[in-house]
Amino acid sequence: MELLIVYHSRTGGSRQMAEAAFAAAQEECATRLLSAEEAGPEDLLRARGYLFCAPENLAALSGEMKEFFDTCYYPVLGQIEGRPYAQMVCAGSDGENAARQTARIATGWRLREVQPPLIICTHAQSPEAILAEKTIPATDLERCRELGAALAAGLAMGVF
Repeated sequence: MELLIVYHSRTGGSRQMAEAAFAAAQEECATRLLSAEEAGPEDLLRARGYLFCAPENLAALSGEMKEFFDTCYYPVLGQIEGRPYAQMVCAGSDGENAARQTARIATGWRLREVQPPLIICTHAQSPEAILAEKTIPATDLERCRELGAALAAGLAMGVF
């Protein structure tokens, strides 16, 4: 069983979240961490479960993460149905719309959501704060680790 974690990060927040989940997940099962720019359809086909992690930009999923989904959608359609997934969103204030967008794509693939979206809010509201490198608090990174570990353990035990 392999868990694939795909992420996009412009200011480091989503990357930190994905790395935290990866560190915990790889203790439970084979896990790969790929940026959205690196990941492709073959990576989705190879994995048995997924964790998607991206920032919300202007109340939407980041463009690079959307490009990953656009590029991979049709090549894997009908071939990954029923596989488990979860998602994490790094947001300045809300994150709900990005989570909805990812969930709609996952629904089209017929993936099975096994955890509600984990949304980490940075409260970045000014242009300077939005563009600044992020530092995700340890308590939030722990939540990311817990999600990664739980998803990987579920895959390893055959629960999903």
